[in-house]
Amino acid sequence: MLELLDRTWRIAGTGTSFTVFAIGGLLLRVAVFPTINLFVRDEARRTSTARAVVRLAFRGFVELMRALGVLSYELKGLHKLGRGGLLIIANHPTLIDTVFLMAFVKNADCIVKNGLLHNPFTRGPVRAAGYISNSGGPELVSDCVASLAAGGNLIVFPEGTRTPACGTLAFKRGAANVAVRGRRDLTPVVIRCTPPTLRKGDKWWQVPARRVCLSIEVKDDIAVAPFVEAAPNEALAARRLTEYLQDYFSKEDVDHAAAA
Repeated sequence: MLELLDRTWRIAGTGTSFTVFAIGGLLLRVAVFPTINLFVRDEARRTSTARAVVRLAFRGFVELMRALGVLSYELKGLHKLGRGGLLIIANHPTLIDTVFLMAFVKNADCIVKNGLLHNPFTRGPVRAAGYISNSGGPELVSDCVASLAAGGNLIVFPEGTRTPACGTLAFKRGAANVAVRGRRDLTPVVIRCTPPTLRKGDKWWQVPARRVCLSIEVKDDIAVAPFVEAAPNEALAARRLTEYLQDYFSKEDVDHAAAA
């Protein structure tokens, strides 16, 4: 009986959280960001202010989910994200990975689906914060390199979408191309969600039998120079780096499963 009540509460809490997220996005769009645009004329300052607002809003959302008992979380190595111009790469086991990272990373930039630019709940924050659209085509990598050069902390999920339920990772070359072209080391972040929830294909009301714990661990930087120096061209360097990153994150999953 207690288990049923707990699960029912967490379903209600999850629904409440998503409702608050949607309403918050609309409020930011119609009230907060127009005010910023009115009083902050410099474009760079306007973007950094909007990103700070998004970070605080996401941090509040994370704490709301924790307070409602939807989830708990633990952070390791967060101090490593206190620098500027970081190329942050992470695995993508659940829908809320982006929210968590952007809640704890200052001046965060990210690549977003073009559809979010037209979604009434998300287009306000996405446009105000100057996030990079994935519809950029050949210019996408250049836009990412420029963001890093300007001091932004770029968050990239090399899988491009959430990890499938089978757990098999399949990395695309986008993050590696940015690292190689921009000569940027990568800061890996390993995200674990126990028990799994909000995976690709999951419905929001399909909550697990017990409360979720999200673990976010920031690892040491991965140097890009060895891959660039060992390859005859940037394309091959990016391919080898992608293979390395996929093996790196897959090994993290295996080691964690063995330890558990």
